[in-house]
Amino acid sequence: MTTKEYIEEAEQHLIHTYNRYQIVLEKGEGVYLYDVDGKKYLDFAAGIAVFALGYGNKEYNNALKAQVDKLLHTSNLYYNVPLVEAAKRITEQSGMDRVFFTNSGTEAIEGAIKLARKYAYIKDNSTDHEIIAMNHSFHGRSIGALSVTGNSKYQEAFKPLMGGVKFADFNNLESIEAQITEKTCAIIMEPVQGEGGLYPAKKEFLEGVRDLCDKKGILLIFDEVQCGMGRTGSMFAWQQYGVKPDIMAMAKALGCGVPVGAFAAKEEVAKALVPGDHGTTYGGNPFACAAVNEVFRQFEEKNIVGHVKVVGEYLHKALKGLEKKYDIVKEARGIGLMQGLELTIPAGDIILKALDKGLILITAGQNIIRFVPPLVITEANVDEMVAILDNILAEIKVSIEKKAGIGNS
Repeated sequence: MTTKEYIEEAEQHLIHTYNRYQIVLEKGEGVYLYDVDGKKYLDFAAGIAVFALGYGNKEYNNALKAQVDKLLHTSNLYYNVPLVEAAKRITEQSGMDRVFFTNSGTEAIEGAIKLARKYAYIKDNSTDHEIIAMNHSFHGRSIGALSVTGNSKYQEAFKPLMGGVKFADFNNLESIEAQITEKTCAIIMEPVQGEGGLYPAKKEFLEGVRDLCDKKGILLIFDEVQCGMGRTGSMFAWQQYGVKPDIMAMAKALGCGVPVGAFAAKEEVAKALVPGDHGTTYGGNPFACAAVNEVFRQFEEKNIVGHVKVVGEYLHKALKGLEKKYDIVKEARGIGLMQGLELTIPAGDIILKALDKGLILITAGQNIIRFVPPLVITEANVDEMVAILDNILAEIKVSIEKKAGIGNS
């Protein structure tokens, strides 16, 4: 089948919830993807911050193949070896005491919300508790996760949503204080806002929120679905700040392509959930947990976190160079290998031009290019990406100047 035929077939059968780019990807190798026509693409999206270890990773693939031959599924009525090992690894790396495995980041957020509400219910036997979330946040598209997502465009058609949610401004402690009442049971946020525009939290802000929570008996929930698993230059973003949450959600690079997520919590909080309160058919299955174990093994063996610190700084400096060079680049910002380039124009056309030139980029909102590549990229890969993007921005600059009549005699 041709690319056109694949796309036509897909559009006949898929529910149209994505405006997909007009390519059909077939295979990957390292930090490159290939479409069905054999065209090669440098991937600076990693499946939206998922494929941290790169494509065609033989050790990863072999670990999954070995687990396929052993056991794929048992249900959570029984223990399994990869589950036990993965739970231990997560608690050790996250600083949390207990973990619940899910199939996605959205499910992890749902579980975190339920845990916070159950914990509050045990304390006062009340069901009218409130959660404070951040404006411009994104936590998922299921009803609970959507309810704490601070973007009305995702919410409007699905109201009424879960009640008891208030919104405050990210990096604004006074805004959060103004929303706190005696009913507040939790505050949820991303340490680095992803969909909201690649905004890292300020250290003093997170410290202030932690202090508020401690003084008022409020749980602090961190959504580390995108910014966790080494993405920022520490295993989890909160470790950059030294501000530990009570509950945290993770997914994406946790399985590096295998659908798996988790929420973890401190012992005192985690024990609020008892048999019957929460469950999952597939969460914690041997196959997914084998992926988690291999991911953590390679992170340690290859010092992925240390590598991210070095290459992340190199990427940030390169993007800052584009900021200085072009007026249409408003700001380069981010942390580690979670970077954004805010433009004064819509980013969509640049994404399409990049795709045409063999570079995969994605957006965060209308005018921000998001860079969340595989964590194994090198400085040479950064140079290759910047060369393509520089060329595109130069073309746009010339086009803008022509339209404005600049340089015409």
